[in-house]
Amino acid sequence: MNITVLTSSRADFGIQLPLLRALEADPQIRLSLIAFGSHADRRYGYTLDEIIAQGFSPARVLPPALEVDDAAGISSAMGRTMEQFASIWRDHPVDTIVALGDRYEMFSAVAAALPFGIRIAHLHGGETTLGAIDNAFRHSLTHMAQLHFTAAEPYRQRVVQLTGSDAGVFNTGALSIDNIRTMHLLDANGFNERFGIDLSRPTALVTVHPETVNTHDADLHWEVLHTVLRELAGTLQVLVTLPNADTGGNTLRERIRGLCLTLTEMHAVDSLGALGYLSCLNLCTFMLGNSSSGYVEASFFNKRVIDIGDRQAGRIVTPNIIRTPFQRDPIMQAVHRALNEPMVLSGHPYGDGHAAERMIAHLRTS
Repeated sequence: MNITVLTSSRADFGIQLPLLRALEADPQIRLSLIAFGSHADRRYGYTLDEIIAQGFSPARVLPPALEVDDAAGISSAMGRTMEQFASIWRDHPVDTIVALGDRYEMFSAVAAALPFGIRIAHLHGGETTLGAIDNAFRHSLTHMAQLHFTAAEPYRQRVVQLTGSDAGVFNTGALSIDNIRTMHLLDANGFNERFGIDLSRPTALVTVHPETVNTHDADLHWEVLHTVLRELAGTLQVLVTLPNADTGGNTLRERIRGLCLTLTEMHAVDSLGALGYLSCLNLCTFMLGNSSSGYVEASFFNKRVIDIGDRQAGRIVTPNIIRTPFQRDPIMQAVHRALNEPMVLSGHPYGDGHAAERMIAHLRTS
């Protein structure tokens, strides 16, 4: 069986690591990996290096399709990505494509495969993120796919509603939990040796992406974030992971980098890699931002998360999450709660850390 796994950014590659390793180890499966999107883009940290460092050699590495990160630039990148993949699917023999998530790059790659009749296995369908255009791409990918591997039971039920059938729809759990179960996470000393940041100190992990549905609020959101980061850096160490290639993402990245130059207690990184990011999430005092990792991975650690704005609105909200509007006062009130209120241990709904095994079983038999 020829299976091609698509990876368009640091985020989906890190999540898919357990599945990639399991596919590679299976003698009945011929795995190929295609890296595209932002992986070979030096503006976003050239995360192709992370793929190679994990021991994988992509069958194809596509040049970046995104030139400018405004609305027209995103639309043009979608068209170029479809053109890139039209020739790949014509010349690249494959039985099944594995596609994770909700990004415009992933939508374009899979849409280009539809005329070829290739089977699509979609990961993380059924989720809702009302503040991002990713929501529409995710549901579109669901309708393109024949196999669906969801992260939690409510999401499986949503996919059944979307497709009108439970055929090929499986709640496997989240691969991120497999990662946490199998990785030897770094302690504070190990993290400091690798990244030069001492997480034995109280640290706020900040991961903020633009709200791509409400792009007109980008400047207002920056004013709020700028104020919050300055206040946090007055009492805590702040580690910011820079945003992905979204509408307005480059502007936000440059603004954060500029602020770092004025605050000695604030650090910004393009990418920590899966091991670094999960280790940081485990060690930090709390997480602040609007990343899906604040919902899935953070719930495993029972880590306090301050989720700001509407980008992730619609996801399962576990007791460790404090949702706030994108406003200074509610955010700082939530910070006070995160620092002072006892954490309620609650567990998580995202599986037992054996998602990759279930996915491979269904890929073989479904």
